[in-house]
Amino acid sequence: MLSAFDKTAARHRNRIFTFACYCLGNREEAEDVTQEVLIRLWKNLDSLEEPRIVPWLIHVTRNACIDTMRRRRTYRALVSEDPEGEAMLRVPSRTPGPGVLAEASDFRTQVENALKELAEPYRSVVILREIQDLKYEEISAALGLPLNTVKVYLHRGRRRLRERLREFANHGAA
Repeated sequence: MLSAFDKTAARHRNRIFTFACYCLGNREEAEDVTQEVLIRLWKNLDSLEEPRIVPWLIHVTRNACIDTMRRRRTYRALVSEDPEGEAMLRVPSRTPGPGVLAEASDFRTQVENALKELAEPYRSVVILREIQDLKYEEISAALGLPLNTVKVYLHRGRRRLRERLREFANHGAA
Protein backbone atom coordinates (compact mmCIF):
# COMPACT_ATOMS: atom_id res chain seq x y z
CA MET A 1 0.00 0.00 0.00
CA LEU A 2 1.27 3.43 -0.91
CA SER A 3 1.90 6.03 1.75
CA ALA A 4 0.41 9.53 1.59
CA PHE A 5 3.80 10.82 0.46
CA ASP A 6 4.10 8.23 -2.32
CA LYS A 7 0.65 9.11 -3.63
CA THR A 8 1.28 12.85 -3.47
CA ALA A 9 4.74 12.53 -5.05
CA ALA A 10 3.41 10.33 -7.86
CA ARG A 11 0.58 12.78 -8.55
CA HIS A 12 2.84 15.86 -8.77
CA ARG A 13 6.25 14.55 -9.94
CA ASN A 14 5.61 15.29 -13.63
CA ARG A 15 4.36 18.82 -12.89
CA ILE A 16 7.51 19.56 -10.89
CA PHE A 17 9.82 18.09 -13.52
CA THR A 18 8.11 19.83 -16.45
CA PHE A 19 8.19 23.22 -14.75
CA ALA A 20 11.86 22.75 -13.81
CA CYS A 21 12.69 21.58 -17.35
CA TYR A 22 11.17 24.68 -18.91
CA CYS A 23 12.80 26.99 -16.37
CA LEU A 24 16.26 25.45 -16.63
CA GLY A 25 16.34 24.09 -20.18
CA ASN A 26 18.32 21.11 -18.93
CA ARG A 27 16.84 17.68 -18.16
CA GLU A 28 19.57 16.60 -15.74
CA GLU A 29 19.28 19.76 -13.67
CA ALA A 30 15.47 19.44 -13.78
CA GLU A 31 15.76 15.90 -12.44
CA ASP A 32 17.99 17.15 -9.61
CA VAL A 33 15.52 19.92 -8.79
CA THR A 34 12.62 17.45 -8.87
CA GLN A 35 14.41 15.20 -6.41
CA GLU A 36 15.24 18.16 -4.17
CA VAL A 37 11.61 19.35 -4.20
CA LEU A 38 10.29 15.86 -3.44
CA ILE A 39 12.66 15.61 -0.48
CA ARG A 40 11.33 18.93 0.80
CA LEU A 41 7.78 17.65 0.24
CA TRP A 42 8.57 14.51 2.27
CA LYS A 43 9.90 16.67 5.12
CA ASN A 44 6.95 19.09 5.05
CA LEU A 45 3.97 16.98 3.98
CA ASP A 46 2.49 16.76 7.49
CA SER A 47 2.32 20.56 7.75
CA LEU A 48 0.69 21.08 4.32
CA GLU A 49 -3.04 21.13 3.73
CA GLU A 50 -4.22 19.46 0.51
CA PRO A 51 -5.36 22.66 -1.29
CA ARG A 52 -1.98 24.31 -0.55
CA ILE A 53 0.21 21.49 -1.91
CA VAL A 54 0.31 22.57 -5.59
CA PRO A 55 1.08 26.25 -4.88
CA TRP A 56 3.69 25.19 -2.31
CA LEU A 57 5.32 22.78 -4.77
CA ILE A 58 5.45 25.39 -7.54
CA HIS A 59 6.90 27.97 -5.18
CA VAL A 60 9.58 25.56 -3.92
CA THR A 61 10.35 24.36 -7.46
CA ARG A 62 10.72 27.90 -8.76
CA ASN A 63 13.07 28.81 -5.91
CA ALA A 64 15.12 25.66 -6.48
CA CYS A 65 15.38 26.52 -10.19
CA ILE A 66 16.53 30.04 -9.39
CA ASP A 67 19.16 28.62 -7.01
CA THR A 68 20.31 26.19 -9.71
CA MET A 69 20.62 28.99 -12.27
CA ARG A 70 22.66 31.05 -9.81
CA ARG A 71 24.99 28.11 -9.13
CA ARG A 72 25.28 27.49 -12.88
CA ARG A 73 26.24 31.10 -13.56
CA THR A 74 28.73 31.11 -10.68
CA TYR A 75 30.31 27.84 -11.84
CA ARG A 76 30.52 28.96 -15.46
CA ALA A 77 32.04 32.28 -14.43
CA LEU A 78 34.74 30.42 -12.49
CA VAL A 79 35.66 27.88 -15.18
CA SER A 80 34.69 29.69 -18.36
CA GLU A 81 37.27 30.13 -21.06
CA ASP A 82 34.77 32.37 -22.84
CA PRO A 83 35.26 35.84 -21.37
CA GLU A 84 32.37 37.30 -23.35
CA GLY A 85 29.93 34.73 -21.95
CA GLU A 86 28.69 33.83 -25.42
CA ALA A 87 28.78 30.09 -24.66
CA MET A 88 26.05 30.60 -22.08
CA LEU A 89 23.78 31.99 -24.79
CA ARG A 90 24.23 29.04 -27.15
CA VAL A 91 21.59 26.36 -26.99
CA PRO A 92 22.33 22.90 -28.34
CA SER A 93 20.30 22.28 -31.47
CA ARG A 94 18.07 19.27 -31.89
CA THR A 95 18.29 17.07 -34.93
CA PRO A 96 14.94 17.60 -36.62
CA GLY A 97 13.11 14.81 -38.42
CA PRO A 98 11.77 15.11 -41.96
CA GLY A 99 8.90 17.35 -43.03
CA VAL A 100 6.37 18.27 -40.39
CA LEU A 101 8.49 16.83 -37.59
CA ALA A 102 11.29 19.23 -38.51
CA GLU A 103 8.96 22.21 -38.44
CA ALA A 104 7.42 21.11 -35.14
CA SER A 105 10.85 20.60 -33.64
CA ASP A 106 12.05 23.99 -34.87
CA PHE A 107 8.97 25.69 -33.51
CA ARG A 108 9.32 23.95 -30.14
CA THR A 109 12.96 25.03 -29.97
CA GLN A 110 11.98 28.60 -30.82
CA VAL A 111 9.31 28.59 -28.11
CA GLU A 112 11.76 27.18 -25.55
CA ASN A 113 14.39 29.76 -26.51
CA ALA A 114 11.84 32.57 -26.36
CA LEU A 115 10.69 31.35 -22.93
CA LYS A 116 14.29 31.31 -21.69
CA GLU A 117 14.65 34.93 -22.75
CA LEU A 118 11.56 36.07 -20.82
CA ALA A 119 12.48 37.81 -17.60
CA GLU A 120 11.10 36.66 -14.30
CA PRO A 121 8.34 36.63 -13.16
CA TYR A 122 6.86 36.66 -16.68
CA ARG A 123 8.52 33.34 -17.55
CA SER A 124 7.16 31.56 -14.49
CA VAL A 125 3.66 32.95 -14.94
CA VAL A 126 3.53 31.96 -18.64
CA ILE A 127 4.89 28.47 -17.94
CA LEU A 128 2.47 27.90 -15.07
CA ARG A 129 -0.54 29.05 -17.09
CA GLU A 130 0.20 27.89 -20.62
CA ILE A 131 2.22 24.74 -20.00
CA GLN A 132 1.22 23.63 -16.51
CA ASP A 133 -2.40 24.78 -17.04
CA LEU A 134 -2.71 26.23 -13.53
CA LYS A 135 -5.58 28.55 -12.71
CA TYR A 136 -4.88 32.19 -12.03
CA GLU A 137 -5.63 31.68 -8.33
CA GLU A 138 -3.14 28.79 -8.12
CA ILE A 139 -0.45 30.87 -9.81
CA SER A 140 -1.19 33.74 -7.45
CA ALA A 141 -0.82 31.48 -4.42
CA ALA A 142 2.27 29.70 -5.78
CA LEU A 143 4.18 32.88 -6.60
CA GLY A 144 2.82 35.02 -3.79
CA LEU A 145 1.47 37.61 -6.21
CA PRO A 146 -1.90 39.38 -6.20
CA LEU A 147 -4.39 37.92 -8.67
CA ASN A 148 -4.50 41.07 -10.83
CA THR A 149 -0.69 41.15 -10.96
CA VAL A 150 -0.70 37.56 -12.25
CA LYS A 151 -3.11 38.58 -15.00
CA VAL A 152 -1.00 41.60 -15.96
CA TYR A 153 2.24 39.56 -15.95
CA LEU A 154 0.58 36.86 -18.05
CA HIS A 155 -0.62 39.42 -20.58
CA ARG A 156 2.80 41.07 -20.79
CA GLY A 157 4.61 37.74 -20.85
CA ARG A 158 2.45 36.44 -23.70
CA ARG A 159 3.03 39.67 -25.63
CA ARG A 160 6.81 39.47 -25.16
CA LEU A 161 6.76 35.80 -26.12
CA ARG A 162 4.86 36.62 -29.33
CA GLU A 163 7.34 39.40 -30.12
CA ARG A 164 10.32 37.05 -29.69
CA LEU A 165 8.67 34.38 -31.82
CA ARG A 166 8.04 36.96 -34.55
CA GLU A 167 11.71 37.96 -34.40
CA PHE A 168 12.76 34.31 -34.72
CA ALA A 169 10.38 33.87 -37.68
CA ASN A 170 11.68 37.01 -39.38
CA HIS A 171 15.29 35.94 -38.96
CA GLY A 172 14.46 32.46 -40.25
CA ALA A 173 12.69 33.85 -43.32
CA ALA A 174 15.55 36.23 -44.17
